[in-house]
Amino acid sequence: MKNLRATGRRLVRLVFVAPDPGRVRLRVSSRAVLAIGLAVAAAELCGLSLTASITGGLAALLALFTVADPTVRRQAVTTALLPAVGFPVLALATTLHGAPLLRDASWLLVIFAGVYARRWGPRGHALGIFAFMMFFVTQFLHALPAQLPELYGAVALALAAAGAVRFVAWCIERRVPPPAAPVQLPGRGLDRPTTRQAFQATVACAVALAAGQFISHERWYWAVGTAWWIFVNTASRGETLVRGFRRVVGTVTGIAAGFLIAIPLAGAPAPTAALVAVCVFGIFYTAPLSYSWMMFFVTVMAGLLYGLLGVLHPGLLVLRFEETAVGALGAAVGVALLPVTTHAATNAWIERAVTCVHACTTAAARRLAGDPDADPAPLAAELEVLLGRARLSLAPLVHPLSPLRARKARARRVLALLDDCAREIRGLAAVATDPDASHDARLAAAAWRVEAAVHALVPPVDPAHRVTIEEQGAPTHHPGAEAALGHLHGLEEALVALKAPVRTSPGAPLVPAA
Repeated sequence: MKNLRATGRRLVRLVFVAPDPGRVRLRVSSRAVLAIGLAVAAAELCGLSLTASITGGLAALLALFTVADPTVRRQAVTTALLPAVGFPVLALATTLHGAPLLRDASWLLVIFAGVYARRWGPRGHALGIFAFMMFFVTQFLHALPAQLPELYGAVALALAAAGAVRFVAWCIERRVPPPAAPVQLPGRGLDRPTTRQAFQATVACAVALAAGQFISHERWYWAVGTAWWIFVNTASRGETLVRGFRRVVGTVTGIAAGFLIAIPLAGAPAPTAALVAVCVFGIFYTAPLSYSWMMFFVTVMAGLLYGLLGVLHPGLLVLRFEETAVGALGAAVGVALLPVTTHAATNAWIERAVTCVHACTTAAARRLAGDPDADPAPLAAELEVLLGRARLSLAPLVHPLSPLRARKARARRVLALLDDCAREIRGLAAVATDPDASHDARLAAAAWRVEAAVHALVPPVDPAHRVTIEEQGAPTHHPGAEAALGHLHGLEEALVALKAPVRTSPGAPLVPAA
């Protein structure tokens, strides 16, 4: 109980106290409210039904939430491609609405293809989610083939509205470019994590589908949706289970809020629309920080939409919880198939992060030595993304409810040292832009020591490789050179200290299993 209270306080602080550099989260969330509101308003002005308006609003939300390519141009292309997967799925789902067996089998095929598409990076990830959610929304709204033309119209209007706001009126990404996205973990066949996860998610959704229909023949799709979303943005067994726990927590608290907010409103249009806008803002604002908070807002929004549809009652919210629990159970079954263990995924991400530290150090050292083509800034941005994935992979080990105290303490130490590395790399990359902070013999020696510390953790691909920076005379004691040396020394200390918690023996995996 004490751990649960501490977790609750931490989640509240995380959302309301967490820094927002450049107010990026605030601006992205405000833009989402504007774009989705515009999409729904356009559908209403065109005389489309409530079912079509909700479908359009969801399409706009997905276009803003899931499209995360590294450049604005690629984001625009991915947004334009969404109908290419969404329209066929809408047609398939509505046509098979009256044929349960074919409908279920088709949805499982869409699920497998949607997860498998993640191997092609952010675009495949976004298209896969959009395809799944178009199938989901037809079940949520009980859409029929006769409604297909207006559903197409609503989705097209919504994507146009979302694209106009995101890429023309308020293109935040042009001023705040997203960090470089690392490629997926390598592998072939079933050794590729995305392939394994495609099988896992399909099995999980199949179990959830069967159990969900046993509980309710009308609302079974919530179980499938729960199982699907638990597998989004996870790469290991531990990450998936922690995400499932957080989804249940967010859903339960959202259902409690639904009893207090959505049921008394009884679908009153004006206050419901205002609260849906608040929920949309909350989804986008909290998503980078807390999956539980995001699910809280998603659940409240779903209750409000059920109120608009005129079907909301207390029993429906209880059923929502039951279907969520069944979906989480399905995810637990699926994750047992072809599992990617937590320590295996963590090992891979930390090795890539340490290798990136080496590459960034080399680029900074060469830049300081006068090489104008060496630029550590892109590598520093890539390191931030890799460290984010390492933190996500370590999350199951540092979870407040984890009983493995020794591994939890070791994982926290690893995270602290990785943060130290990131801080020193940021400082080193900034100093490297100073053209006068060079020609100091001590820089070469410090860079070599960093390289040795890296190779103590990750053996070099080419044993003959060394940092190629020439020693160019005596120490200059230039302020920039002194700052660079300070960052290199700090980096060396962090990497040397990192060896103890991640290597228990030569050749052992990083953060080994208990």
